[in-house]
Amino acid sequence: QVQLVESGGGLVQAGGSLRLSCAASGLTFSSVAMGWFRQAPGKEREFVAYVGRSVGMTYYADSVKGRFTGSRDNAKNTVYLQMNSLKPEDTAVYYCAADYNIGISRRADAKKYAYWGQGTQVTVSS
Repeated sequence: QVQLVESGGGLVQAGGSLRLSCAASGLTFSSVAMGWFRQAPGKEREFVAYVGRSVGMTYYADSVKGRFTGSRDNAKNTVYLQMNSLKPEDTAVYYCAADYNIGISRRADAKKYAYWGQGTQVTVSS
């Protein structure tokens, strides 16, 4: 079955960096588009980044643009989220998601992703 496993979360001070990884199995990784989402306590899940099937096809939420970078390594079936200049408001559980059919126009719609990881906690202290 499909599994997405996130790692790399933790506690970091404001201004610091973390790199999240999401290892995928049970699917044809090169054929899926990947998304990163996050959910803070008491808030709805929100879109963070989209890493498309093609190299360089990445899109970001305005709140993270210029600070976060998404990438993928198809040889390792892994997608990454490099997070720099972290702020306390970035504190959330971060999830990766995958879908074979999602296109750019729906990249921020969590309901359109078929597969989800369990999430990894990121806490940014001030």
